Amino acid sequence: MVDFFSDISNHVYLIGGMFIFTGVLHFLIPKQFLKIMPDYVPHHKAMVFWSGVFEVLGGIGIMIPFTKMISAIGLILLLIAVFPANIDMFRKAYKKRGFTLYTLATLIRLPVQFWLIYWVYAAVEFGSW
Repeated sequence: MVDFFSDISNHVYLIGGMFIFTGVLHFLIPKQFLKIMPDYVPHHKAMVFWSGVFEVLGGIGIMIPFTKMISAIGLILLLIAVFPANIDMFRKAYKKRGFTLYTLATLIRLPVQFWLIYWVYAAVEFGSW
């Protein structure tokens, strides 16, 4: 099992599964995602729907050798696109609750986003098929 995690080429399966799971959640519990949509983003329901679709497609695509590169680019662009929403989520949490454990979690999520971007890149760039 340790060999699975130490081989970076296997990480596309971890990443793919994570994005598929999160994307499916967009359809199972859309209200959770609607609550965190920034006010300045139009068409909240459509955005939640399409971001879920692209997370699922990117998660599947990164696991397929032929589509892994374009899927990785798409997932990285998606992570960049939702970053302002993560900032907005932290800002709203801090304004509403002050500095709580939840607010801390939303703050920690910000640098985690950069780590996810690197992880997607590294799994595709440094992994071998």
